[in-house]
Amino acid sequence: MFTPSHPLPYGRQHISDADVAAVVETLRSDFLTQGPKVAEFEEKFAAYVGAKHAVAVTNGTAALHLCALALEVQPGQRVITTPITFAASANCVRYCGGEVHFADIDPATGLLDLKAVRKLLETHPKGHFAGLIPVDFAGLAVNLEEARALADEFNLWIIEDACHAPGGFFADSRGERQFCGNGQLAELAIFSFHPVKHIATGEGGMITTNDDALARRLRRLRTHGIEREATGLLRQDEGGWYMEMQELGYNYRISDINCALGFSQLARADAGLTRRRQLAAQYDDAFAELAGVEVLAPGRPGHAYHLYVIQVENRRGLYEFLRTKNILAQVHYVPVHRMPYYENLGWKFGDFPHAEAYYSRCLSLPLYPTLTDEEQAYVVACVQEFLTHNPA
Repeated sequence: MFTPSHPLPYGRQHISDADVAAVVETLRSDFLTQGPKVAEFEEKFAAYVGAKHAVAVTNGTAALHLCALALEVQPGQRVITTPITFAASANCVRYCGGEVHFADIDPATGLLDLKAVRKLLETHPKGHFAGLIPVDFAGLAVNLEEARALADEFNLWIIEDACHAPGGFFADSRGERQFCGNGQLAELAIFSFHPVKHIATGEGGMITTNDDALARRLRRLRTHGIEREATGLLRQDEGGWYMEMQELGYNYRISDINCALGFSQLARADAGLTRRRQLAAQYDDAFAELAGVEVLAPGRPGHAYHLYVIQVENRRGLYEFLRTKNILAQVHYVPVHRMPYYENLGWKFGDFPHAEAYYSRCLSLPLYPTLTDEEQAYVVACVQEFLTHNPA
């Protein structure tokens, strides 16, 4: 039987010779940071997702924080998000002193349940909540057309957390594809370029928007709140060196080195997405008749497949068994409301039954473009072996 020569993680980066050459070229150039590669990467990424503006930053968490700042989240303001996400989706509100509220997930998709959001909104007066942060979890796009209608009804802004879903889309009511982060239905969207994501820069993030004013403010906020453009100065330009710190910002700039890598990776993003979808379809077929395995949202059009999630009753047993087979499956995620920090704010077990039930059974299997068919077949065989000897 085939056995892998190296561990099979749930996700991993792919660095090509072209990527290395792009980084080396930048290392030998005049700029390592605040140079032309940042703007080049932003322009190409904006075109890729179909947005007017893209603003590159240090990581996805910084992108979320800057979005909350640009939308002027204030102490005490209330923002709704999902408990099944990485903690940063909620933390960005806390960074600004806001209050995080959660709504349960749809158990069929793992996405924020917009019906649960509506119920939460309707049990409070209009104006009680300021915004909504839906997450394109695992790469499956939230129906932002429905989210936008809800947000408009209750006067909310939307930050789309699309870290898992560059290239992902959903079909709107007219049958048209709405790509994640295209700016048509959310004020802002964010992406991550962590190595396990579709596009790697080492560390990095991007904010997309179609709003000129928000884009300009984001660029200022990522650089200490400093304005350099003559058209944006509050005082008379004193010379080519002149700049103004107009508000309290942060050093959330990304380097040209990171962006050179991202620019190179973006050139093969579609090929990587195609391979992810192919691997996911092969997993779907393999697990379709396997008792004891439930696939999360199989075969959904537009799914970008950052993660391939299955659900089993003996999740811990399978997790530990796979590790003995050199398969490093992972759990995504511990519900945010169950983190000690958020429990200290009053959230508790039982608040969101669907999210908690999902967490008790979920496991992310290896899925990345360089995973071979042989390696994938090995993963499937190991899952089958465990379930044969450990039926639910």
